[in-house]
Amino acid sequence: HEELMESGGGSVQAGGSLRLSCEASEYMYSMYCRGWFRQAPGKEREGVAVIDGDGMTSYAESAMGRFTISQDSAKKILYLQMNDLKPDDTAMYYCVAYRGWCTVPKEGLVPGVDSGYWGQGTQVTVMS
Repeated sequence: HEELMESGGGSVQAGGSLRLSCEASEYMYSMYCRGWFRQAPGKEREGVAVIDGDGMTSYAESAMGRFTISQDSAKKILYLQMNDLKPDDTAMYYCVAYRGWCTVPKEGLVPGVDSGYWGQGTQVTVMS
């Protein structure tokens, strides 16, 4: 019952768009906070966008104005629409469900994310 399955990653030219999807099991979707996190080679994991059960959203500064997180509660699918992609967005993107603060801090991860449920990840590569 613990399942998060990401899809939609790929390679794209700078300025292009991708939409990531995350299919969640019933149990996963019951977690109040759901979000997208990423990790680039040699870098720490960081939050990208988070949405709570009431639809409130939080974004990393780097994602504001370019990325949009949304959810289809009926289908239990989490989305991340990424526009105007930049080479710095290249990373493995993970869908995460957790209990805690449904927010993306300026640095690090909020309590609860590390102990939450992480999907296998989907690779996003942006070419300059």
